[in-house]
Amino acid sequence: MDNVINNRKTFKTPFCKEYWRLAAAELKDLRMLTFAALIIAIRVALKFVKIPIAPSIDINTAFIANAFGAMIYGPVVAIPSAFVSDFLGWVLQPKDPYFILFALTEISGSVIFALFFYRAEVTVTRITLSRFCICFFVNVLMSEPIFILYYKYIKPMPYTPFQILRMVKNLVMFPIESVVLTVIFRHLIPPFQRQGYLKATADKLKFTKKHIAILTILVLIGTGATIAYLADYYNTKSISASYSEEERLKKNTAMNEWVTEEYPDIDHSGQVTIIESAKSTIFNTEVNYVLAVYRIDAEKFAEKAINNQDYTLEAINGYSKSPALKDDALIPIGKGTAVMNKFTGSRISIDIDWIDDQSEKENE
Repeated sequence: MDNVINNRKTFKTPFCKEYWRLAAAELKDLRMLTFAALIIAIRVALKFVKIPIAPSIDINTAFIANAFGAMIYGPVVAIPSAFVSDFLGWVLQPKDPYFILFALTEISGSVIFALFFYRAEVTVTRITLSRFCICFFVNVLMSEPIFILYYKYIKPMPYTPFQILRMVKNLVMFPIESVVLTVIFRHLIPPFQRQGYLKATADKLKFTKKHIAILTILVLIGTGATIAYLADYYNTKSISASYSEEERLKKNTAMNEWVTEEYPDIDHSGQVTIIESAKSTIFNTEVNYVLAVYRIDAEKFAEKAINNQDYTLEAINGYSKSPALKDDALIPIGKGTAVMNKFTGSRISIDIDWIDDQSEKENE
């Protein structure tokens, strides 16, 4: 058995040069690489095995193999192993185009497990903290901008950032997964310790009142931080900022149709409606839109279209606030708000303040 496997020196923290020297040395150990390949195969197989807990909530068992593998081969081997696992999982079930940024979440989870377990005395506290870091920092905070980019550039479709159900799922699952991982580690560590892969024992993998208190505190911290972040996001950010080009065109067109239907006495020829912002508080079922209504100046539009083949009616209808304000071919004719149901998309109310000449036409 190689010296790298026999010498299972433990560290209290990963913040030392020798820790990383030993972790890097695992890349040169054929037996360790073979073990990593086995873990990859198990992880890929377990990606499709889920244990249902409640509607829309289940345990994805792949994290168990991920955690145990990271404990054996460390953070350096964990990086390529996570990438290969992510890619092979997509190859076996390629529902959507492969997006390499999703591999970052796989890699981050594997590295976090390794930092907590590799060459360390594995305890219930370490297991709990590792799951909390992955569920909160990786699955909630880190993955969100990746989802936004994916649904904007790879698979254009509506996407609501920071979905409450997904956040609640991670906060609910992390204590359950911590208990599951502790029980499994308690049975897996002894045989691997006897084979020389681990110096750590399973003696400290027993739940006490202290561990229950830690789990409770972390759940409260995660819940509070999530609610605060969601409240800040929904109260200060415009949902329309995350629209893809296709989504913005579709929503602007739908708003223009709504304006036209609601105000039949107004002259709507050459009219476009632009969503300037869309906001909704965290627990509100409604989305509040700020709208700007314009009329296209036919002469200026024709002149600009001759010099720019990309300048089309479709392009104008897909404008956001700033491009519409800068386009001198658009004449402001109204300003207002609209309210729609966040979940069903049903119309609730719309109110447009028309510029004087429009109001006069309406009153004629």
